[in-house]
Amino acid sequence: MAAGQDAEFAALQSLLKAPSRDAVRQLCQECFSSPPAALGLLAQRACPDLAASLGETEQLVSALHNLTRHIVYHGLTRAEDILSLFPENFHQNLKNLLTKIILENISAWRNEAQASQISLPRLLDVDWRVDIKTSSDSISRMAVPTCLLQLKIQEDVALCGDSPVVSALTLELSKETLDTLLEGLGRIRDQLSAVANK
Repeated sequence: MAAGQDAEFAALQSLLKAPSRDAVRQLCQECFSSPPAALGLLAQRACPDLAASLGETEQLVSALHNLTRHIVYHGLTRAEDILSLFPENFHQNLKNLLTKIILENISAWRNEAQASQISLPRLLDVDWRVDIKTSSDSISRMAVPTCLLQLKIQEDVALCGDSPVVSALTLELSKETLDTLLEGLGRIRDQLSAVANK
C-alpha cells in the first residue's frame, strides 16, 4: 500500500463512524487476520456497526487489510514510520488511534503471518547406521561399508491442517558420497556462522 493511494485512505475515514475505540481495534484485528476472500463477509458483519453502506464498508475493510498487511510486511515498528504513511489531511485522532492499535498488535500479527506462510518441510530427526555389504552380484562390491541415513521429515503444517504428515527418507551412501555430503554440510555451517556473526 503506497502512501499516495488517496482512495484507500479516504475509505479509512469511515472508521470515524465506529461506535467505540474497541470496535475499531476489533475491526483492525479481524481485517489483518482475514484472507482477502473473506473480506466481503467481514464487511457485511461490520456494516451495521459503522452505519455505512455495504460498498463503503467493503472499501474500508479492504483498505484496513491492505494497510495492516503493508505495515507488517515492511516491518514498520516505530510510530513515526507508520504515521508517515498517512496523507497530511488525514484525521489526526484517527491516525493516532490506528497507529496505536497497529503498534499494540504488530508483534502478534508478525507471528501470525509467519505461522501462516507455506514453508519447506522441516527435518525432525536423523538416524544412521553403517552396514557392510557381504553379498553382491559384483565381486568388487563385496565387503564394502555403506552408510544408511534416515531423515524424518514433517510436511508444512499450513498444507496438512491439524495432522502434520511425517515421512521417512532413507538414503544409502558410499564413503565417497558421504565425504562429499559432509564437506558440503561443513561449508553450509561455515556460511551460517559467518552470517550469524555479522
